[in-house]
Amino acid sequence: MKIIFRIAKTELRNLFYSPVAWFLTIAFMVQCAVYYTYALFNLANWQDIAIKNNPKFKDFGISLTEALFLGQDGIFGNVLQNLYLFVPLLTMGLISREINSGSIKLLYSSPIRTREIVFGKYLAIMIYNMLLVGIVGIFMFMGALNIQAVDYGILFSATLGFYLLVCTYTAIGLFMSSLTNYQIVSAIGSFIIIFVLGRIGGLWQKYDLVRDLTYFLSISGRTTKMLKGLITTTDVIYFAMIVYMFVSFTLIKLKAGRESRSWWMTGLRYVAVFVSVLAIGYVSSRPALIGYWDTTARQNNTLHPNTQQILKELGNEPMEITLYTNLLGAGVTRGLPENRNDYMWNLWEPYLRFKPDIKFNYVYYYDTNDGDSTLYRTWPGKTLQQIAEQLADGYQVKVTDFKAPAEVRKMIDLQPEAYRLVMQLKYKGRTTFLRTFDDAQFWPEEGQVAPALKRLLQPRMPENIFLTGNLERSIYKRGEREYNLHAIAKENRQSLINMGFDSDSLNADTQDIPAGIATLVLADPKTALSTTATEKINHYLDNGGNMLILGEPGKQQMLNPLLKQLGVQLMDGTLIETSKDEMPHMVKPFLTTAGMHLAEDPALISLRELQLEGEGMGLLMPGVAGISPHDSSAYKATPLLTTYPGKVWLKAGTLVTDSTAPVFNPQDGDTRQPSYATAVALTRNIKGKEQRIIVSGDADFMSNIRQGGGFLGRNLYAWMVNDAFPIYTPRPKPVDTKLTITATTAAIEKMMFVWVLPALVLLGGTILLVRRKRQ
Repeated sequence: MKIIFRIAKTELRNLFYSPVAWFLTIAFMVQCAVYYTYALFNLANWQDIAIKNNPKFKDFGISLTEALFLGQDGIFGNVLQNLYLFVPLLTMGLISREINSGSIKLLYSSPIRTREIVFGKYLAIMIYNMLLVGIVGIFMFMGALNIQAVDYGILFSATLGFYLLVCTYTAIGLFMSSLTNYQIVSAIGSFIIIFVLGRIGGLWQKYDLVRDLTYFLSISGRTTKMLKGLITTTDVIYFAMIVYMFVSFTLIKLKAGRESRSWWMTGLRYVAVFVSVLAIGYVSSRPALIGYWDTTARQNNTLHPNTQQILKELGNEPMEITLYTNLLGAGVTRGLPENRNDYMWNLWEPYLRFKPDIKFNYVYYYDTNDGDSTLYRTWPGKTLQQIAEQLADGYQVKVTDFKAPAEVRKMIDLQPEAYRLVMQLKYKGRTTFLRTFDDAQFWPEEGQVAPALKRLLQPRMPENIFLTGNLERSIYKRGEREYNLHAIAKENRQSLINMGFDSDSLNADTQDIPAGIATLVLADPKTALSTTATEKINHYLDNGGNMLILGEPGKQQMLNPLLKQLGVQLMDGTLIETSKDEMPHMVKPFLTTAGMHLAEDPALISLRELQLEGEGMGLLMPGVAGISPHDSSAYKATPLLTTYPGKVWLKAGTLVTDSTAPVFNPQDGDTRQPSYATAVALTRNIKGKEQRIIVSGDADFMSNIRQGGGFLGRNLYAWMVNDAFPIYTPRPKPVDTKLTITATTAAIEKMMFVWVLPALVLLGGTILLVRRKRQ
């Protein structure tokens, strides 16, 4: 070890007696300073402006640790992106310099072993890498001073990723330096190797035999998790194995120069090292053997405890996930074999961390709905098999790898899923589908995966029953006024069916309302309820059933007889709110405190944290009736939505919306009160549980054209089941959301780190090099 340290010391001395190391150090320092201080000054400047002009300003609301260090203009992302440009220039002379000067022969003739030479030189470059880490550390230290409650975990993880990556690059450079006498060739060779390692993960992904091996060798994205604050054993082992491989290659190359062995023996050594790296890499990347450490303060990279609990309930029982890929369906490219690793590690790795024994199956097929004329119009004159063959050629796959329609239909009925790319989960004889979506995310998120897993554990999911028979809003129609989008639209990731609810409809005139349902929904009946239907609904309510009742202006008489026993009434007339942008019946009430506490939806949590009640969080209701107490009732009424004081009045009679704005006229029956409730929650204790009912004066805000009511729409259903579904996964609010400095201080830091400190280092390096040259 003494010899290794002596060689490392000599190498470091040579390194800093050359201008290259000083140039790279200063260039790296300037680069770090620019990316940190410019972003810092921009944030500090905006913070000063906000504080001066907005007395309610508290903070930016985002993690400034992530913004300054990991953002698009952050220091780590940009430094790592440009790191490969520095390292080859640093390592290109490590071995080739000894060869060119002839000192390698002296080393060979000395009692120093080859491995001591290699390890000594690599130790020297590792120490220099620590200097680069120290430069980054300067800005991490400043970040700790500049940011309130900085997230140290992210900084630690990102620094480790940076150091491992630069050590890997220098190991590659060390090997390339041993291959040639020409330093420029060594540098170019290092660029090429780094480029190959960055692209090899996409090679031969169609073939099962080599898919995992080439994916493991890829250096692309290896620091992504660490930059986000997640350290995994597979990433750490990867960097260690690549370093081991190239350092070993260097050792083999130098030994070959002083031994008389045949070329194939030397080749076998290279192969043995390479195979050992692949073997260790393959084993270490098995889900059951991967260790995780989420260093972030908010555990950003870990599944929410709600999801973890579901996985814990699954226990050690086997679970299978089968991906069905339709050659003729949407999303086919995501399911092809070459994208299997992306599917596995981008979608399922967080879940494999807690249940590593999941078995994955893949079924490839081609099929379409019977009588689907669209496909045949696109491919005129061709049979389904011929169309499949053409598409297989386009995707560069074999059509023989895809099951024919008759064969796949014997296995499973995928017609209800529209033959899209879909996953089927199987556990203890139960199955459920997990869907993909035509949006930027495509794959299901935790909010969809968790309910799907829960379906495997529960014999029954909460069911919403929508009443029909009186021209109510339909969950089966896709028209703009209907309720399909938020109820059963499988292609909508936020629909109830994808959030853990089942939905059905029934006609109360001919069918009984089942007991034990989650919610009974009566949405905008346009004809009067029959005596039979009213009796069944009243019986359901008398037994403590939950209900969602939505009315519309002009049809109050359809619901008021039913609402009378609940102690509320829809007020006759239409609420009016005049504005320069909207028609007068477009009213925008705000969420009350009770409305903001309907559920633990992240959107509602954010609103509660912002304390927006009565100030700005309005929900557009296109035509709404006010809700008023009718008489004493056993129910406690709590407004969920209420109009802004003094802005809204109630117009009696018929409202014309496409003419001049209506004028308040008491003689016509118009009335005005300080504010109007437009949605009310009714509660009472009955039979040992709390009965929950919501009455809304508008049904349009939950329609397809209004996106099903957005976050408020799904939270109405969540409140009915005591927040059991959807399975929300809110994250703690970041605390590193404000700077502790002003723009003036940030400007001084920018001057110091971009100009003064590099100039001092340049001066020191120049003095050292000049004195060395004189000696």
